[in-house]
Amino acid sequence: MTPRILVTNDDGIAAAGIGALARAAVDRGLEVVVAAPLEEASGTSAALTAVEREGHVVVRDHPLPGLPGVPAYGVGGSPGFIALIAVHGAFGPPPSVVLSGINRGANAGRAVLHSGTVGAAFTAAANGCRAMAVSLDVLSAGEATAASGGAAVAAAARVRDPKRHWSTAARVALDLLPRLLAGPAESVLNVNAPDLPYGRLLGVRRGSLAGFGQVQMTVAETGHGFVRTSLEEPGQSVPPGTDLALLAAGYATVTAVRAVTEAADVDLSGLDG
Repeated sequence: MTPRILVTNDDGIAAAGIGALARAAVDRGLEVVVAAPLEEASGTSAALTAVEREGHVVVRDHPLPGLPGVPAYGVGGSPGFIALIAVHGAFGPPPSVVLSGINRGANAGRAVLHSGTVGAAFTAAANGCRAMAVSLDVLSAGEATAASGGAAVAAAARVRDPKRHWSTAARVALDLLPRLLAGPAESVLNVNAPDLPYGRLLGVRRGSLAGFGQVQMTVAETGHGFVRTSLEEPGQSVPPGTDLALLAAGYATVTAVRAVTEAADVDLSGLDG
């Protein structure tokens, strides 16, 4: 049976990456439905937030260019919320796989905890649906900080998006789909690709999670009634074999992760009395 795929993201329904991922899935003969936030929802992790009007969550038809016949919806909710209602039949038959992305910027290291792209995949997996998060490495720390500085700056930063190599990340992700389908449903594949033509990739490697993210938040300024933050590159070196190291070297990376697992190595003995 052909897998039914939900494609979602945290950059918003109009982002370039979501169309590329949906088209790649359609080209592989998969049944696709698209549902993503009406507005950008980056950094929302697995939050279950939604905008309601008169007791109804806002859902709008939002056909995507080049995808005639593929149902697509802009939703007034976070990516995690969208994944959750999808597996409960909000957009037709529940999907068997959630593909979340293609995110504008890498989601690597332990910073995946904060990603709305990865959060949607975690939420799907926690509800019995196989899931993959897909990201394209397009942002430096300086660009990310600038893009968070205001709508005009963010819009200017997105001008280059049509020239990004979204198809590279999409191809890597769809090639990994059989491995996702063969694995346990509670696991998520987190995929990152460098912004390169597919032919220039050095390969696809399994990477362990780096102990930190590609960028780190810092407090740039505090004052009466405000705090200003910025993003900077981590000061420490990246250990070999981690997702960040492999990505920087020109490899696409994949890491199998689970959102919530019990810690069996914490001593909680002697509590039964």
